[in-house]
Amino acid sequence: MTGPGASGAIVCRSVSRVFGKLEALKDISFEVEKGELFGLVGPDGAGKTTMMRILASILKPTSGEAFVAGCHTVKEAALVQDRTGYMSQRFGLYPDLTVEENLGFYADIYSVSKPDREARQKRFLEFSGLAPFLKRRAGNLSGGMKQKLGLCCALIHTPEVLLLDEPTNGVDPVSRRDFWKILYGLLGEGVAIFVSTSYLDEAERCGKLALLNKGSILALGTPDEVKKLLGHDILEVIAEPDREAAAALKASAESSGFSSVILFGDRIHVASDDMAASRAEVKKILERKNIRIISTRVVGPSIEDVFVEAVRGEKGQ
Repeated sequence: MTGPGASGAIVCRSVSRVFGKLEALKDISFEVEKGELFGLVGPDGAGKTTMMRILASILKPTSGEAFVAGCHTVKEAALVQDRTGYMSQRFGLYPDLTVEENLGFYADIYSVSKPDREARQKRFLEFSGLAPFLKRRAGNLSGGMKQKLGLCCALIHTPEVLLLDEPTNGVDPVSRRDFWKILYGLLGEGVAIFVSTSYLDEAERCGKLALLNKGSILALGTPDEVKKLLGHDILEVIAEPDREAAAALKASAESSGFSSVILFGDRIHVASDDMAASRAEVKKILERKNIRIISTRVVGPSIEDVFVEAVRGEKGQ
């Protein structure tokens, strides 16, 4: 039931979802093309899982409509589920089954033929690094390995669209990196990947992204396009001790004209409309606290800078 404009891998048109008095999603529209990696980025409670469940045909929208792999998510739910691989936050691995048995179980669910499943299983085990753990029970795998196995199970029937709900949440940095490498490898095969994450740094890895907060899209576009929405650069400050420096700058933000102060590792991002004045203010505030300034420089904004400013604007601050 492909309608006008429903030819993309995912087409979402004015989707809203209400739970009682809570409006979880508010007039959401976007499109994802074949072979595209699209990120839905936002904090806990933003509405990411609700959106994911609508696309997976598990939940119906209160209004609006969505198409996945050319199929209507409500009227053609069975077709959507056949053509997608869905990995929820708590993906249904069976801890008492081995890696091999879990893959076999999901192959059975999707009626994958024996020759196809053997070839796909071999390939997935190789690119995920799980081949040496074929006989290990899923319950005895590390968090990162469980996520990789979950991804392999979601791919066993060769879906056109892959839906991943916060797949790297709670996973160590090395496993997160490995997981994204696997996703990049799938893009060349034309698989459309829709991934939600609360890690704003992961937004940089997406071809296109939507910043979501309290059910509304605050920004939509490529990472570079989203960054340009901020409209000004950022003053990057390195000082010691960094946490005390960030706290001092945050405490003086309103009186000093800083629109936001964010600590990134050992670097502090100070946003304002006047870089020269901000640099002078930063120097004055930190010297007053006897905090050593190592360097200050003007840099381009990060996705997190944009998100913080967008949320601030939404609140009318």
